[in-house]
Amino acid sequence: MQVQVTEHAVTGYWEQGFDEDALQPWLEGLRARLGGKQPTLGLLFVSPPLFDHMETILELVQVHGRVGVLAGCSSASLIACDQELEGKGGMVLGLYHLPGAELAATHFTQAQVEEANGPGYWHHEVGVGPDRSNGWLAFADPFHMDCESWVDGWNEAYPSVPVAGGLASGRAKEQRTQLYLNGQVFEEGGVAISFGGDVELATVISQGCTPIGEPWTITKVDGNVIQQIGNQPAYKVLIETFNKLPEEQQRRAQGNLMVGFVVNEYQEEFHRGDFLIRNLLGGDPTSGALAVGARPRLGQSLQFQCRDAAAATEDLVELLQRARKQVARRKVFGGCLCVCNGRGQGLFGSPNHDAHLAQQHLGPLGLTGFFCNGEIGPVGKRNFLHGYTASLALFLSK
Repeated sequence: MQVQVTEHAVTGYWEQGFDEDALQPWLEGLRARLGGKQPTLGLLFVSPPLFDHMETILELVQVHGRVGVLAGCSSASLIACDQELEGKGGMVLGLYHLPGAELAATHFTQAQVEEANGPGYWHHEVGVGPDRSNGWLAFADPFHMDCESWVDGWNEAYPSVPVAGGLASGRAKEQRTQLYLNGQVFEEGGVAISFGGDVELATVISQGCTPIGEPWTITKVDGNVIQQIGNQPAYKVLIETFNKLPEEQQRRAQGNLMVGFVVNEYQEEFHRGDFLIRNLLGGDPTSGALAVGARPRLGQSLQFQCRDAAAATEDLVELLQRARKQVARRKVFGGCLCVCNGRGQGLFGSPNHDAHLAQQHLGPLGLTGFFCNGEIGPVGKRNFLHGYTASLALFLSK
């Protein structure tokens, strides 16, 4: 039962099965380590073997943890402090004291996503206007909800407001996950927490890629098929970009090529973090076309990308270093790390990669999180659903 304490947060990992008699003193002990500070927010991430006990567990956390807002979801692999607990079971609980925060939490459903008819719909349903939120932390079920449509609707309702989080994982064969909000357990929809008042939410969104070659402009496109880049066949541009790489980079890029689309064209230069990364689905040497996992626009800028373990490390380190400078004069109360289940030891070959780097560059950080079926986070001023990404939300003083 690991515990980490910082000035404004305490994080604990419960590795046993359900034991009500033992949980009560463990929860009371966690809260006591906050030194008398009231837990404004509790984040709880739980492995599937505890599914049948979750209503009782939530009640115990609320009663003995005395948490203001409690939210979370299920996952087969959890994150606590600097540890990525892949497939180890149990649950992770973070208690956060957020001075001056105005938190508002909601559960939303697929029916609401389908019914939504504009920004005002969500303002009414959620009870939070666009000027009352500094950022959102969200967890959703990937099996029974159109998460991309929800993110699109949230972008319109809360323009330029960051949303971070991820899609729950659980019992994949049963397509079953759980979401938690205060004392309730949901198996569909999503839960979202608005951070307002004196607390903001900042994000580090690492899509795990390194740009290669140079930026280009799309000059002919049909749906998800890019026909021309810079008035040349798109496939030809890709091959020429690959052939110009040093031999070592060519080896790394083999089978790991992606496409990055610039989100904000009103920049003189494009850097890491300016691109929305999407899959390169295939190319046709005859027609010169490339199929991609997106619907790019005519005139949109793109740059090819390489995604592998080294690129993912390089990307995360650079973005964390940038974030450290940005938050240097502000209080970081804690964070939530949501990483793709395609990362971890399977990608990096060693444990605790993303959590360790987050602590190394921003810690000591009261950190909880989980491995996702998809990650949520902004690129530029718009939020997207990602894959193979590490989405880190930081809770900051204003």
